[in-house]
Amino acid sequence: MSKTLYVTDLDGTLLNKQDRIHPESIRIINHLIEQGMAFTYATARSLSSASIVTQGLSTNIPVIVYNGAFMINPATREILSRESFCPEEMRWVTDILSQLDISPLVYSFVEGVEKVSWIVSRENEGIRRYLDNRKGDRRLRPVTSTEELYQGDMFYFTCIGEQQDMKPVYDIFSKDARFRCTLQQELYRPEYWCEIMPAKATKAEAIRKLKKIWKCDRVVSFGDAINDIPMFEISDECYAVENAVEELKAIADGVIESNEENGVAKWLERAGCAGFH
Repeated sequence: MSKTLYVTDLDGTLLNKQDRIHPESIRIINHLIEQGMAFTYATARSLSSASIVTQGLSTNIPVIVYNGAFMINPATREILSRESFCPEEMRWVTDILSQLDISPLVYSFVEGVEKVSWIVSRENEGIRRYLDNRKGDRRLRPVTSTEELYQGDMFYFTCIGEQQDMKPVYDIFSKDARFRCTLQQELYRPEYWCEIMPAKATKAEAIRKLKKIWKCDRVVSFGDAINDIPMFEISDECYAVENAVEELKAIADGVIESNEENGVAKWLERAGCAGFH
């Protein structure tokens, strides 16, 4: 008998416009997990950020964060899988960003502790909004110089700004096989996010690993944005929420209710009537 792994994106998919999961969705999903559904999420967020917006949601298997760079046990915070840059790749990223005069958010381990660093004097509106949404986050590490910014074992870079400033970054790193780079407009906002990560840091690769660990035969996924395309491509079934970008809808097996209408939870509830194996 086959076993299915159900994987959802968070922002714009499971989360509503208030960056939260509707209580009805939590009720439905938690009940289905109790009934044996193998369910998790795959997100560009960190575990710290994701844990806040998924409060109340039961996760009985590892979650995928940083767009697939990490797979983590949410209960113990143990890192089960990690994709990293080599030292040469880290130097290349920092050199290019300096040449383009881009000051990113840098995710790294500084003396073994996970940190998010940024240069205070280089904050723009997008970075300030990012910081405002993460007040009290122990990872936040404001610095005053480029030398401090690029300290530690760096594993992820986020550049936030105008599209014309982000596009040159994307053009360089998206064509370099050593990296994976995404560029998309921030949900409900005017600014663009350009994110740089190791080549194997994809939701798809992490899902393949989790599928093997959890001994699942099939994958059903849900998403809304272009960074969900690799996840859709390796899924046996994939569904775009109504508010998804057209590129994702074009390759989806179906379009379900929007994130504001509890689309993922409602689909899972309907599927649950037939059992999850």
